[in-house]
Amino acid sequence: MTRSPAPFRASALARCRWLVVLIVTWAICSLGCMSDAAESTRPLNFENDIEPIFTRHACNTANCHGKAEGQNGFKLSVFGFDPEADFRALLMEGRGRRVFPASPDHSLLLLKAGGGLPHGGGVRITPQTREYRTLRRWIAEGARFGDPADARVIEIAVTPQQRQLRPRSELQLKVVATWSDGHQDDVTDLATFQSNNDNLVTVDKSGMATSLDASGAAAVMASFLGFVDVCRILIPRDEPLASSPADWAAQGRIDELVHERLEQLRIEPSGRCDDATFLRRVHLDLIGTLPTEEETRAFLADTAEDRRARLVDRLLERPEYASYWAQYWADLLRVNRRELGHKRAHQFYRWIHWAMRQNRPLDEFAGELVTAEGPLTEFPAGMFYRSVSKTDDMAATVSQVLLGVRIQCAQCHHHPWDRWGQEDYFGMKAIFEEVGFKSYAGGDALLHRRPPVTKHPRTQQAVAPRVLGGEPLDDTGRRRQLADWLTSADNPWFARNLANRMWARMLGRGLVEPVDDFRLTNPPSHPELLQHLADELRQSGYDAKQLLRQIALSETYQRSSTPTPSNQADPFNYSRYPLKSIPAEVVLDAICQVTDVPEKFDGLPAGSRAIELWDSHVPHYFLRLFGRPQRETACECERVGEPNVSQVLHLLNSPALHEKVGHANGRVRRLSDATADDSRVVEQLYLVALNRYPTAAEQSAVVRHIQSRSQLAGGEVGDRDLDALRRRAIEDVAWSLMNTLEFVLNH
Repeated sequence: MTRSPAPFRASALARCRWLVVLIVTWAICSLGCMSDAAESTRPLNFENDIEPIFTRHACNTANCHGKAEGQNGFKLSVFGFDPEADFRALLMEGRGRRVFPASPDHSLLLLKAGGGLPHGGGVRITPQTREYRTLRRWIAEGARFGDPADARVIEIAVTPQQRQLRPRSELQLKVVATWSDGHQDDVTDLATFQSNNDNLVTVDKSGMATSLDASGAAAVMASFLGFVDVCRILIPRDEPLASSPADWAAQGRIDELVHERLEQLRIEPSGRCDDATFLRRVHLDLIGTLPTEEETRAFLADTAEDRRARLVDRLLERPEYASYWAQYWADLLRVNRRELGHKRAHQFYRWIHWAMRQNRPLDEFAGELVTAEGPLTEFPAGMFYRSVSKTDDMAATVSQVLLGVRIQCAQCHHHPWDRWGQEDYFGMKAIFEEVGFKSYAGGDALLHRRPPVTKHPRTQQAVAPRVLGGEPLDDTGRRRQLADWLTSADNPWFARNLANRMWARMLGRGLVEPVDDFRLTNPPSHPELLQHLADELRQSGYDAKQLLRQIALSETYQRSSTPTPSNQADPFNYSRYPLKSIPAEVVLDAICQVTDVPEKFDGLPAGSRAIELWDSHVPHYFLRLFGRPQRETACECERVGEPNVSQVLHLLNSPALHEKVGHANGRVRRLSDATADDSRVVEQLYLVALNRYPTAAEQSAVVRHIQSRSQLAGGEVGDRDLDALRRRAIEDVAWSLMNTLEFVLNH
């Protein structure tokens, strides 16, 4: 058989390759044409097909045509919440130039968006894109609004749902919409994307997620036509674990679930903190009060295996527990003297304090708050409706405080990153329309009134009262039905919200963060752990103390704040205890306790502590500077938790602090006068301020400082002056300890 010359064979091979390329190209084009042809058989709908384009390219945001006054004479509804108004703006305003069906390419909408005419927002879409073709076809077909019978999106799905990535890797997300007629569309190029942690994962408008150098967990949200879905991404460290997870100490299911995540991320947890650290930590977190010198000595001398468990049990029964947690709930429920008046605010606070002191089950506490009725002097929980007096505020506050759901955005438009629309917001508002008040000689009474019709502000149609995501309620007591739903098995938020708040209070960061922002696009960092805590809370009968005890005795809570090489860059996965700011009232009480000089608050008996303050408007510079909230909103963000330079400068220079340190009846003066042994003085100051014994190096250095005052004076001063110099040196020590991070932070 004669073989072809080599050049001919190469040429034939090249022609074959070109033929394959042409066939593949033809197939792709044919599929595209078939897809376009299939797409063209479905009539376009303005709400389904055009609004997503505006949202995708941010045309209807507050920075562009979605602002209150619009942009350059063209106004769209924010995030497309009002399609009918947007349709009118396109077709009937601007002298009809924005859309020109007789010659679609000359429509102002396409000319500006495509770069044919100057556009303040720049070129948004080009003729080669799917969005441009869709807009042009919609205009050419007559720019119809659509028919109510047209198919609607019923859900979207992001793929993959979960993926583990290496640092500096990419992942292309895909979004598929399912329609009411059963068909599905790939809407990736019409969806919007957002990462909940840009320090770990970024995402571009095409859905390409990119992991950065840090390790951890992040969620990427996709949104289309008001529907959302999430892809969870884990980024483990490159380095292997230095120890086996089987060797990590665990006390129960809490630790097991935390360890599972740490193992996935290859992060090694810190070891258990020492007894002195645990003693101070759990005192501050459970009762907002430092241990005394005597309590510190006793606990550090205790060698029993169950000493920490017994300590937690004692603290949960202390009267300070009720004061500390009553203050927390008073912040959220807005016990505000300026709104309620002095007497009413105090009555409202006393009811909250009583509930904490009795360890009232949290479902009963919430139920009584929601359903309060009758004379307010007898049913002070009803003061809530005096403090939050507008029905829209009632709906928003109850949702945020008891469910952890922010629905305020839906008052004006569909929530951009969650499922809630105006119907949901006004449905919740309608529940509280039955709240009414009647004044009588002895005060006020909260009554049921015949509720007025709640109307949708855009459509002016009546909105039925209903709980979030639920069916319409009847009129046999709307708030009672709301209270029953709060703790029902059908409610996905109540128990998880309460569990998350308590976890955040103890561990410094919620499993959902911010703690009052539960939404589909802000998933919990540890969903199984959150569900476990919620289940434990339900099974205990909503016993807050029992859940706090479980958290406090977990290894996760008892970890040291000292980082390991693998967790020093991990603030999110509870691999170590965080350095936490202490609430303003607790810091002030700690200063008073160390100096043994109480603070005097206006209107309160002498000796009252800051955590007992029921009035958030008592004038006090220190409390204001250190972040005390004014209780004007239900957001925990009102309490400033981040330290700042002003706080540091105040502690360094405050005349009030210096006065307490040098007070004639204070601890420092008594120590100086009664204790001649400088080492003993230093030990006592460390025990009351830092709740630990000083190290040998610390004790030696501080004793040298005290004794150096007398040595510098030599023989030129009398005994009285030497005593004064020594006292000032001891004052220096006390002042220095209260200016350390170890004192002002919980660690």
